[in-house]
Amino acid sequence: MNAIERLASAAVSATDGERMPEHVAIIMDGNGRWAAARGLPRVEGHRRGVQAVRSTVKAAGELGIKVLTLYSFSVENWSRPRSEIFDLMNLLRRFVRDDLAELHASGVRVRIIGERANLDPDIQSLIEESETLTRDNTAMTLVVAFNYGSRQEIVHAAQRLAREVASGALDADNITAGDLTRHLYASDLPDPDLVIRTSGEQRLSNFLLWQAAYAELVFLPLHWPDFNRAALEQALDQFRQRERRFGGLRKAGQ
Repeated sequence: MNAIERLASAAVSATDGERMPEHVAIIMDGNGRWAAARGLPRVEGHRRGVQAVRSTVKAAGELGIKVLTLYSFSVENWSRPRSEIFDLMNLLRRFVRDDLAELHASGVRVRIIGERANLDPDIQSLIEESETLTRDNTAMTLVVAFNYGSRQEIVHAAQRLAREVASGALDADNITAGDLTRHLYASDLPDPDLVIRTSGEQRLSNFLLWQAAYAELVFLPLHWPDFNRAALEQALDQFRQRERRFGGLRKAGQ
């Protein structure tokens, strides 16, 4: 049984009250607009966004979500003012220093997806430290999409497949979706069941384009710093109300 069949089977067999997404992904949008609406500098919106990350990770664990992916910094974000990028990198450094030990103690495994080659050496070291320290934890997996772009991820996967074909290890005519999937950043993790975006925008913005092919999408009007457990539960309620057919028909009597 493939991943889509497993998801469909779980959705059919569960009642609305029992259905819980295994993997939730969130596009954390609206930090700057939250700050602007209050006459505050953008960095204050990002600081409050970090607080929302803390509370959301805690709530996700308590609710039984096994994988939580957060879109924290995209490859397009490098076009922002240098001062804002500087602030964002410092917030990442502070988050790892202040929160990694607690995440580890709570049994959270940390995974980082995205390109690392052009990051500052100390940021690369923090990423490696986070993953190494927590790699054996099993309570929940926290995936942070950092310096991430889904198109770039797919291109890199295609390049790896091309090298396999060139070496004779793979027949081009026999390439499957699974072959590409195994070259993605976190191919061992399940695809997201639910993608949430805050701030009222209704697009994926180059986030998990391949993996979210069958995900339910929920768009919430609040800005990310205002996201909390109640907002997460609201999105989960919407998820439970959806009929997940994966291209099939609903069976008679259901």
